[in-house]
Amino acid sequence: MCKGVGEADFAAFIGIDWSDSKHDCCLQITQAIDREASTVEHTPEAIAAWANELYRRFGGRPIAVCLELSKGPLINALREYEFLVLFPVNPLTVARFREAFATSRAKDDPSDAELQLELLLKHRDRLQPLDPASPALRALAQLVEDRRRLVGDKVGLISRLRSVLKNYYPQPLQWFDDCSTILFCDFLSRWPTLKQVRRARASTLERFFHAQHVRSASLIKRRIEAIRTAIPLTTDEAVITPNALMVEALVDQLRIVLGTIKRFDDAIAEAAGSHPDYPLFDGLPGAGPALAPRLLVAFGDQRDRFNAASDVQKVSGVAPVTERSGNQWSVHCRWRCSKFLRQTFVEWAGTSIQHSFWARAFYEQKRAQGKPHHVAIRALAFKWIRIVFRCWKDRRPYDESVYLAALQKRGSPLIEGLASQQ
Repeated sequence: MCKGVGEADFAAFIGIDWSDSKHDCCLQITQAIDREASTVEHTPEAIAAWANELYRRFGGRPIAVCLELSKGPLINALREYEFLVLFPVNPLTVARFREAFATSRAKDDPSDAELQLELLLKHRDRLQPLDPASPALRALAQLVEDRRRLVGDKVGLISRLRSVLKNYYPQPLQWFDDCSTILFCDFLSRWPTLKQVRRARASTLERFFHAQHVRSASLIKRRIEAIRTAIPLTTDEAVITPNALMVEALVDQLRIVLGTIKRFDDAIAEAAGSHPDYPLFDGLPGAGPALAPRLLVAFGDQRDRFNAASDVQKVSGVAPVTERSGNQWSVHCRWRCSKFLRQTFVEWAGTSIQHSFWARAFYEQKRAQGKPHHVAIRALAFKWIRIVFRCWKDRRPYDESVYLAALQKRGSPLIEGLASQQ
């Protein structure tokens, strides 16, 4: 139950089957038998009218609402009404519940709304009410997720750009170590073919690199020499012309994405830096400005949200799943979880290897046991969550020396690995 709301305090219970255009609702008043079916159009005006009518009808008393999502436009709209207590459920849960009572497995929106009402009435003890974080943290959560998607777009554009360049003009991939820079984009925009860049004067190339803040005279000289001695992969204009046009198109997109990521970085730094819990994550080994805000979002600022580190491990999908049937059992990766949270912890665990002595020793120990890289990293993430959970609960920053002392006191085998590194 949510804070301040007891079992008998709900005036009514509602199941909602949502869609892009309409929402089918099934309502039952507390201690009543009859149920009411209705449809609400997916417009701000219709949703507001429906919610306000519920408020007037039940005098503002709390109403429990069950629906198949935890975020999205409908959630955003219903959050505006404090008397609505939202209970999100996994769509797969509703699907399995439907199969238990409908052998045809046929989906029907009004029936699904009633099924969700049944879940709410009979299994409310197994459902968690949506207790959202503060507006500042929810905004930060949206920022870090969107930034990660933009990084994925950047990686995809660079992969396509590299592929196209290899068709007719592979030399820039050798001249520049990093393809995800404005320097690389500007170079290809100005000289999209080898023929064009070879026509440029040495003084023009020097001015270009200086304007791009390349100050190493030896590096500029090497690049100009490489340009002068480069041999074309092909002179076939039927290959060069369309590929050069595609390179210009991809570069334009990449430049926009790079600029957008920079703006997101600035917004994330401002939002995360003002949060009182941010120092707990900013000081973690290898977290940095990209992963520290994501770790802050993963744990949140509600200390009663997780009772134990295992809750975080399960929600994030880092904890494996054990299945048993008769004499058979298996352990596999947890698929039904927040993929973004799992990605956050696994990515951070990978970067922590270069910044934490014991993390490096733990990873190498797992690899020595024959574990693949990704399995060793997930195991490290599992261990890190337990450590950070305690720091988060106690509001105490992580201290590597304190943890190493604890390992030594327990006689951990990791200490031997640390001794061999030093």
